[in-house]
Amino acid sequence: MLVMIGASASGKTEIAKILIEKYGFSKLVTYTTRDMREGEVNGIDYHFISIEEFEKKKKKREFLETAQYHNTYYGSPKKGADEMKVIIVEPKGANSIFRKNLPKTIFIYLETDQLIRRVRMLNRGDKLENVESRFKEDKKHFRKSRFKHLDHIVNTSSHTLEELAENIYHLYTEDIKNQN
Repeated sequence: MLVMIGASASGKTEIAKILIEKYGFSKLVTYTTRDMREGEVNGIDYHFISIEEFEKKKKKREFLETAQYHNTYYGSPKKGADEMKVIIVEPKGANSIFRKNLPKTIFIYLETDQLIRRVRMLNRGDKLENVESRFKEDKKHFRKSRFKHLDHIVNTSSHTLEELAENIYHLYTEDIKNQN
C-alpha cells in the first residue's frame, strides 16, 4: 500500500489519480463526514457519511485508522487495504497505519512551497479565509517531526504532476522489491 501524506494542496489527490490511471494502483476509498465538493462522486472520491454512521463504523472496528482534521472525521477501511492501493491520510492516520506494521506499505510525504499551495487552493475555488485557516492548521499538523516513519520526502514544487507520479511509482516499486 502506498500511503501519501501532505498538507492541503500539496498535490496528493492529483498524483493519486495519475498513479491509478497510468500505473495500476487503485484507490483505497476513505470515509469522511465532510460535505461533498463540486465534481466529487460518492464512493469514488470518498464515502460521504454522517457523523452518526462514522461513529457506528468506528465502534465496529471497521477502520484501519481514523482522524479528525478541520472539524471533519476521516477513516480508512480495513477492507481492501493491500498492495497497489494508494491512500491519502493526515499525520495521525499515517502514524496509526505505521504502528500496524502492515507488509508492503510505503510512506511518502509530499512537500510543497506555500505560495504554490496558495495558488492551487485559490484556483480550485477555496475561499481566502479558508486558505488562511488551513495554512494555520497545516503548520501545526504537518511538521515532519510529527511522523513516526517516512520512507521518502518528495518536493512537488518544481515538477509536473506526471513527473511526480512517475517518480513516486519508481520509489514505491523499488522499495517493495527490496522488502521481498
